[in-house]
Amino acid sequence: MKKLLYIICAVSMACTFTACDKILDEHTPQGTLSDEQAKTPENAEAMVVSAYAIFTTAEDINSSFSMWNFDVRSDDAYKGGSGTSDGDVFHQLEVEQGILTTNWNLNDIWVRLYNSLSRVNSAIALLNATGDDYQMKNQRLAEMKFLRAYAHFLLKRLFKNIPFVVNENLSYQEYNELSNTEYTNDEGWQLIINDLMEAYNTLPVTQADKGRPTKAAAAAFLAKVYLYKAYRQDEANSHQVTSINQQDLEKVIEFTNPSLYGNYGLETDIHNNFRPEEQYENGIESIWAIQYSRNDGSTYGNLNWSYGLIPPNIPGATDGGTDFYKPSQNLVNAFHTGDDGLPLFDTFNQKDYDMTADNADPRLFLTVGMPGLPYMFNKNYMMDKSSIWSRSNGGYGYYVTLKQNVDPALIGEYLIKGSYWASSMNRIVFRYADVLLMRAEAYAQLGQPDQAVNLVNQLRTRAAGSTQMISNYQSAYGVKMYVANYKGTYTKDAAVRMVKMERRLELAMESERFFDLVRWGDAATVINKYYAEEIDNNAFYGEAHFTANKNEYLPIPFQQLSASNGHYTQNIGNW
Repeated sequence: MKKLLYIICAVSMACTFTACDKILDEHTPQGTLSDEQAKTPENAEAMVVSAYAIFTTAEDINSSFSMWNFDVRSDDAYKGGSGTSDGDVFHQLEVEQGILTTNWNLNDIWVRLYNSLSRVNSAIALLNATGDDYQMKNQRLAEMKFLRAYAHFLLKRLFKNIPFVVNENLSYQEYNELSNTEYTNDEGWQLIINDLMEAYNTLPVTQADKGRPTKAAAAAFLAKVYLYKAYRQDEANSHQVTSINQQDLEKVIEFTNPSLYGNYGLETDIHNNFRPEEQYENGIESIWAIQYSRNDGSTYGNLNWSYGLIPPNIPGATDGGTDFYKPSQNLVNAFHTGDDGLPLFDTFNQKDYDMTADNADPRLFLTVGMPGLPYMFNKNYMMDKSSIWSRSNGGYGYYVTLKQNVDPALIGEYLIKGSYWASSMNRIVFRYADVLLMRAEAYAQLGQPDQAVNLVNQLRTRAAGSTQMISNYQSAYGVKMYVANYKGTYTKDAAVRMVKMERRLELAMESERFFDLVRWGDAATVINKYYAEEIDNNAFYGEAHFTANKNEYLPIPFQQLSASNGHYTQNIGNW
């Protein structure tokens, strides 16, 4: 059955990808279009579809736009696979040692995201050239500005100093003269905000086609960019946070106002956000998601291949699974709660969590598959400490991420084997829980801790009720689940600490953690402490070290630097 969704499947639209690509090929080098092309709304629609499509077709298992490949730099996840040489360039990122500007993965993600920008800008150029009798022109332009902001956002979080392609009519010569340091860090975030404000002011409250951004999606995106912008990192020779800007935080409050999200809210169970079945996808919490589909007329459908390296290697089921992106022991320990049901902020990692002796936040069992428990809640696949659940034979531990994986019972229906494993499960980019957390963080940093804690408690209340898949875990497996709300009055610093921990628990294994640590200015302290504590679990961390004012961002790839004719400047840190 084909999903009744718009993005990304061109089969359901007025043109095919071949037709879209033909339009791209017919562009002159300057990006101008013939009069005939400019008059055709159909061609403009085709280009818009093509621009949407590239956000799935341009990524792959080694360059996922979800950023899971790069989240191995955080304390949430191990690289996984069979060993350190399996995906060695990602091992180098994990231990922050031996990273070369010539590493293929750095250039690959750069090229893929700039190809996406090229496609989006081609659509914008054609839309601008199309006559005003095209009724959807302004809305489609707003959608493309949203996508342009998205590509720039992904690039900026990775590389910090990037060339911004916000003029869709650049000539080749002008493009080749772009500088990656033309704008300060603050100015770069503002360029992204400018595109998003155009989108926000034009996009409708609802969209008939799932996958097109709405006004709420633009609001959530604006809140996120303002939150990044608030933590100022504008010193030329430093990545340190020098100040936290109050006006930017107030913008976060403005764009997370509940009145903007009347059609959205929290799912009753967090796990509903990570299920592939049609009745769960595009639910109340999904503000904007990359849409995938199956059985849509093509061989494999419009499947999500970017998670293809993550499934474990289960004989008779996911044979060929490569077992990458494995939850860390540190992350599992972070879900440990005390007798009061609250996080153990200072002591959670003093000993490894014991699921039959220690209390845990229920979200742990919806985020991490653990030995002694059923994989993906299916009793036919009980996890244990064997090579089935760890291709490295325990080198990366035996935990498995649950948010990206699909129950093997759904193989052939929602989990499909091609060259690698793929599924039709959407990837939520902005969910309402993140809106609450961004609002809570802004309130906390603005010195309104009561407001922040109230928002955090909404998520903790939802966590306590997220038991539809694990309701028998206490009786069947002896686990102890207990999560409670915060009570009383707290200081600003305490509220900030609570929000940071809640972001880690709620968004665990969603590839936000490393970027949060960099944004807060906490990366070097947190990650070096993590390395020191992880050596007993993973010997390969013996060489690991995070260098402040270097490892917060990736180096500009050598291929791009050398091709820029001196217009690009390498990031600081003696790369």
